[in-house]
Amino acid sequence: MKYALIGCGRIATNHIKAAVNNQLEIAAVCDVQKEHMETLLEKHGLQADASIKRYMDYKTMIEEVKPELVSIATESGIHAEIAIFCINHGVHVIIEKPMAMSMADANEIIRLSEEKKVKVSACHQNRFNIAIQEMRQALEAGRFGKLSHGSIHVRWNRNQNYYTQAPWRGTWAQDGGALMNQCIHGIDLLRWTFGGEIEEVYGQTRQQFHDYLEAEDVGMAVVKFKNGAIATIEGTTNVYPKNLEETLYIFGEKGTVKIGGTSTNNIDVWDFADETEADTKNKGLEEATSNVYGNGHTSLFADVVDAIQTDRKPYVDAYAGRDALELVLAIYKSQKERKAVKLPLGEFASTDMRGEF
Repeated sequence: MKYALIGCGRIATNHIKAAVNNQLEIAAVCDVQKEHMETLLEKHGLQADASIKRYMDYKTMIEEVKPELVSIATESGIHAEIAIFCINHGVHVIIEKPMAMSMADANEIIRLSEEKKVKVSACHQNRFNIAIQEMRQALEAGRFGKLSHGSIHVRWNRNQNYYTQAPWRGTWAQDGGALMNQCIHGIDLLRWTFGGEIEEVYGQTRQQFHDYLEAEDVGMAVVKFKNGAIATIEGTTNVYPKNLEETLYIFGEKGTVKIGGTSTNNIDVWDFADETEADTKNKGLEEATSNVYGNGHTSLFADVVDAIQTDRKPYVDAYAGRDALELVLAIYKSQKERKAVKLPLGEFASTDMRGEF
């Protein structure tokens, strides 16, 4: 399958690795800075491969190379614009999180992809973590019983060096804050685990230590799900001196699970009323990862390739991307309006938060 990558920054290495692991034909890479392309290809031993074309304009690349699958790993603010161009050209897309920065753009991606019969996957790769997949199987088997409550804690560190590497970071137009950038994976897992359907959200965000940014560095929220469960969200980049944890708790009538590690990659607690011998392998399960992005990109790419070949929806589709975005934007709107926000969310964008801090 002919593949191309748009955006060769920090996360791009996981995309190239996933493309190589899935034996895709890497036809082209694109970035507005040539050195980013060369550094990325060199890291993966591909710099000497003359068959991989380099582009600084994604539109030219799409029109000349005509890839079957593209992944978008640019700054967040142009994800939607690039995705819409690809979809209009019949190209299947994997979009790094967040899928878009506004509800209008997320809805347009869904509408257009269905009209053009193009597959779109939101890159929430942590759904493929071994610990998360084990939890999901138990959930779908009804082992938790009625869900009571849960929480996601994303307690990470991002210092000034991180933000000065790329001036778009921490801006409302191109990135958003800790919730939109760092915490959206955990927020996706929480919403997915608790049934997706949300009644209302109450959130508070602050800018405590990163006064050189536009957006928040800590956010907290209470989420009321339509199935009666409630949950809390805590997301921050203020943890000293380094990343501490990304932890998901699920409390049910007949089961308790805590998934921890730096990126929801370990099972810290696994207790069920109907415990079997097979459960012992999950107690203390740890999935080694080379970075906070985990190992899920390879599995996500494999799923998207299969979805294209068998004409089915990807496991993590565009609706999943929109749902995660909607919950982040709902927290933002709640902060802006100083009150609880009902879902579904109408028109709202990260740029509506300008001037908040």
